[in-house]
Amino acid sequence: MHRYLRAVGFSKIQKREEYEDLMRFTSECYQTEETAVTAEGEDFSERRKAFANQMGLMIRGVYDDKDEFHSEYCVPYYIGKSERFYDDIVIERHAEKESYAGVCDDMNLGVSLIFYLQNVTEYLNRVRYGRTDNVSASLVLSGLSVEGRILMPVYQRMPVVSEIRATQERNRMLQAARDGDEDAIENLTLEDMDTYSMISRRISDEDVFSIVTTHFMPCGVECDHYNVMGEILDVRLLENNKTEEKIYAMTIETNEIVLDICINKEDLMGEPLPGRRFRGIIWLQGLVHFEEKW
Repeated sequence: MHRYLRAVGFSKIQKREEYEDLMRFTSECYQTEETAVTAEGEDFSERRKAFANQMGLMIRGVYDDKDEFHSEYCVPYYIGKSERFYDDIVIERHAEKESYAGVCDDMNLGVSLIFYLQNVTEYLNRVRYGRTDNVSASLVLSGLSVEGRILMPVYQRMPVVSEIRATQERNRMLQAARDGDEDAIENLTLEDMDTYSMISRRISDEDVFSIVTTHFMPCGVECDHYNVMGEILDVRLLENNKTEEKIYAMTIETNEIVLDICINKEDLMGEPLPGRRFRGIIWLQGLVHFEEKW
């Protein structure tokens, strides 16, 4: 069973029979369906059933020669509302099944961002018509979480012009370092050493979360899982219309990246409010608007 079912309001699903019944219900009572042809020539389908606004389950499977649908696996999803444009989004298939991961570079993180692709059929149709190059398009990021907590905010003064310019200069150096500029690599290394020294001095008298206000770090061995902390910009309380479980949907900003996160109310420690901070582990999903390149 999928670990993140509880993030969209199915925390009571414990037995295999319950999981199979839920898959059958979703497959039979779906609201939308999109199809595509895979590289092996199979008719691949995504059936979606929403159980709250922008949140639900997606059944992926194939049609046989008799036009009968066979479900293969179930994916909980939440569609965010914050878009960001990226150049050269690379999409690759997972080894064990017809699912895909997307990779893009984000200068604010300094590392590649890896996400689970939500709209596989759109991508397969793109491949079918020969559009297999790297994608330059807007990306809607969202995250599902099964463990998180709310932290109080810290005082932050408004950034001055010099700090904004310093951030822009750092992003420029990051891009130069990616292109192999040795001077940029050396400067970034010295900056990191200065930051480490500053934190080492302050950590003896201050709490670490008053020094580090946001973070976005890979977590565990799965490449699309991240440990994030960010300021809450907006909070909505959703209800699964089948189980009546309460779900918090939050818009957060972390490392200048805005994304939407949903988490079961029972899995969140504290009360989320705008201005406070969310800290937890998320499974990062992404919806790519391919039409921008078409």
